[in-house]
Amino acid sequence: MTSPPPLDASEFSAAVTSVTNAFGDPTRREIYLAIRDAEGGATAAEIAERFELHPNVARHHLEKLAAGGYLEVDLGRAEGARVAGRPSKRYRVTELDHALTFPPRRDDLLATLLARALEVLPPEQAAAMGEAVGFDYGRAVAARMAPTEGQRSVKAALAAVADALTAHGFAAHAEATGTSMTIISEHCPFGDAAQRYPHVVCAVDRGLIRGLMAGLYGETHPRFEASRPDGDDHCVARV
Repeated sequence: MTSPPPLDASEFSAAVTSVTNAFGDPTRREIYLAIRDAEGGATAAEIAERFELHPNVARHHLEKLAAGGYLEVDLGRAEGARVAGRPSKRYRVTELDHALTFPPRRDDLLATLLARALEVLPPEQAAAMGEAVGFDYGRAVAARMAPTEGQRSVKAALAAVADALTAHGFAAHAEATGTSMTIISEHCPFGDAAQRYPHVVCAVDRGLIRGLMAGLYGETHPRFEASRPDGDDHCVARV
């Protein structure tokens, strides 16, 4: 079995951005290790107390790790807690320790199969399928980050979406532009497929953003104002 080709400069930069975004802060690294060693995970209040942080700061670190796919969130009560009241969020390490490695390469055989399938589908049908797949996947990612829906402001939700996209290789960040917000992706993890099938790949991206936003904030209708397959420097989605 041949080893995968090395990452090119753009892929390497996106992978480093993803890891740095999650673990660039030394306190955040210590929080991750503490939760990894804690049986049953930890709440934001427990992390705040242990590291002598304001609860909002502790929550920020935890949500960064959750957006990167390193933590997942459960809603539950600690043993012995009273039934009354809202359950606390418990952060647990996911089973994705391999997420600390660079993004896995696409399998050539599956990529070829997908390419052939896209070639025989009408463009509109392929785009609709791509957006639906992206939406479902985005909702699943959002559910691991936050089991309840609609509990964030649009600004906070977009920041979390950008973190999640970065963890998936998009090197994304959110920006406020006038009365609306945009997500700017500086890298496309789909490589040549985005150039060959821009209508499908951009639909997947759009569905992914829409699914993440649906889970973290509510239904939105993002639209792309710029895209790398069209020759732009970045992909820009306005929400």
